[in-house]
Amino acid sequence: MLSRVVEQASGFVAAYRGPMLSLLTLLIFVVAYFLITKALRRYLLHRAEKPENVQNFLLVWRYLWMGLALVFVLVSFSGSLTSLGISAAFVGMIMGWSLQAPVTGIAAWLMILLKRPFKIGDRIIIAGIIGDVSDITLTHVHLNQVGGTVSGEERSGRGVLIPNATLFQQIIHNYTLEATYILDEVPVLITYESDFDEAERILLDAARQVTRDIINETGQEPFIRAELADSGIRIRLRYNTLGTDRQRVSSDIVRIVISRFSQSDKVEFCYPHTEVLHRPKQPKEAPGPA
Repeated sequence: MLSRVVEQASGFVAAYRGPMLSLLTLLIFVVAYFLITKALRRYLLHRAEKPENVQNFLLVWRYLWMGLALVFVLVSFSGSLTSLGISAAFVGMIMGWSLQAPVTGIAAWLMILLKRPFKIGDRIIIAGIIGDVSDITLTHVHLNQVGGTVSGEERSGRGVLIPNATLFQQIIHNYTLEATYILDEVPVLITYESDFDEAERILLDAARQVTRDIINETGQEPFIRAELADSGIRIRLRYNTLGTDRQRVSSDIVRIVISRFSQSDKVEFCYPHTEVLHRPKQPKEAPGPA
């Protein structure tokens, strides 16, 4: 009796092996999708700055799982685990080749969320382009370009879209990755005849006047570095400032320095010029008699 039941069960399994394997595959995909998606949604909403980006990613994630589940369910109708494994490897290879750029872009978006190399509002340099990050989507990083066709570091208003897929191949410079303020400098060239101590006092006072709030917050005073140049002494006034405000700060400091130097008779700027020294030629004395 028992052997007959076992034989009937074996026959039923053999007859419906394909549909049963398909049903089991579908069940595994559904359970895995809901468990992984739940944890992924919670993590991404905690890390992402814009919830709509998370929703877009989860939409792509859902369609990806649906596509994979459909392929595996159809293949599993054959009832062969070997065929299922071969098909899985083949589908993975085809999708990896055809969707290389989009998948790399989404992977780069996930990298931005995980590693936080920059966030919205940061001033960064990617591929030689300076800009303030205005948005981070699944496919592109949006920059408000700084500089470009104008000199200095002022916002130009031009938008630049950097494909996420290129981020893995580029060096990223972030002005404020580890600190709020960056070190900036104003170089000044004075003559050798100038009073160095007076020039130092004027420069430091100018920096303290413009960056007073930053000094009070950080406790770091501006300082001087000097070097000898061909025609004068080059003094580098260094101070802390916001990366997005460095152009205004340096301009305000220069304005004060010019005013103070013009009022002082001890310090003067060194600039390229030519001095002509006229020395009358003295007649040579005639040699005396031998």
